[in-house]
Amino acid sequence: MNKFMCRRYLLFCVSLFVNALGIAFITKAALGTSPITSVTYVLSMFTPFTIGQWTILLNLLFVILELFLMTREDLKSDLRMYLLQIPISFSFGMFIDLCMHYILFWLNPVEYVYMIVALLIGCVILAVGIALEVKANAAMMAGEYFVKVITRRFRGEFGYIKLGFDVTLVAIACLLSLAFMSGVYGVREGTVISALVVGPIVHFVSPYYRFLDKWITDASVRNVPDFSQGQHVVITIAREYGSGGHLLGEMLSKELGIKLYDKEFIRMAAQRSGMDEQYIVKNEQSIPSFWLKCILSKNSEQPLESSLSSDDVLFVSESKIIQELAAKESCIIVGRCADFVLKDYPKVLKLFCYSDLSHSVTRCVSEYGIAKESAETEIKRVNRNRIHHYEYYTGEKWGEPHRYDLMLNTGALDLKTACQLVRGVYQGLEKA
Repeated sequence: MNKFMCRRYLLFCVSLFVNALGIAFITKAALGTSPITSVTYVLSMFTPFTIGQWTILLNLLFVILELFLMTREDLKSDLRMYLLQIPISFSFGMFIDLCMHYILFWLNPVEYVYMIVALLIGCVILAVGIALEVKANAAMMAGEYFVKVITRRFRGEFGYIKLGFDVTLVAIACLLSLAFMSGVYGVREGTVISALVVGPIVHFVSPYYRFLDKWITDASVRNVPDFSQGQHVVITIAREYGSGGHLLGEMLSKELGIKLYDKEFIRMAAQRSGMDEQYIVKNEQSIPSFWLKCILSKNSEQPLESSLSSDDVLFVSESKIIQELAAKESCIIVGRCADFVLKDYPKVLKLFCYSDLSHSVTRCVSEYGIAKESAETEIKRVNRNRIHHYEYYTGEKWGEPHRYDLMLNTGALDLKTACQLVRGVYQGLEKA
């Protein structure tokens, strides 16, 4: 085992303790507990076993059940991750009891406002721990691995199965409470709040862990493209809907004699990811609900590269295609967060096309064939989806002027003039 893997395991152990501390804070707030520990918390309320001890027992049950859902090939290929669940389950359970009974023995808020404060502090701590666990990418806790096994067996969407799993645990906790304590205890508003806010907090804090990449990953195997020798000039075009970004790309392609990649990505991404082209047409570059996506995915222990979410698989596939195109030829790439994917590429010209609403409506009607009465609504819908997609996957602000080399107001500036302006900058980059 090399030093980088040792560091990953060390980071994972730290994250395990932080997660336990977060759960203890949430539980000590006395407003319920997180969904994943709802069953164990309720069981601890009417039995002599602690929440940590029940956590160990429940996680070991998950480990046993996984055997019935995994093929022999699955178990053989993932044996290390499977076996690691056992010591992780014992460690996590002990960490929870350590935090509950020794570290946070003093925390017993009585007034509701202090209970809410403790709950929110716990949610932040838990989110910090989950984000750290994702960054370590060394192992998985039994509950998360159980969901992964179910997803792989039944070919479902990880996020929705994880949500269903959490809801099932909460329902079982309520039934146990009703059966043994004649009322619902241990499941309260804090359970719902933690389920709703932890994911978005994970999304917010995750980018701050990028400084750990060099510490936990050997440079020779790090999944970072080497752009130091990049000789091709790549133009990326981010655009508001109706601003004519694609049309500008077509004009530049003819003017500069380089290839335009936009709709071609659908076929290329389908081949790379194994997805249906119609699915990609319908879903690429759109996250209808940013909040829902955070809840479904960002409270998961899965890193983006190994995620079972179709959206994540598609984004990773398209990002790799963009990197390969930049290494192969000078070209124009429309959308696909290309400006972010190529942020370290030495010869990239990043454009952002925008327009006032009236000009965007006119273009949507004349160029895209959209009915005038529905054009404004469609513009706002598509732009909202593009914002959510970009900001979810990059952690950066879409349309922020400092992120681009040229901001082109295609309502005030006709496309031919914009094309000539970009051509001049492009030729300057070619000579550099």
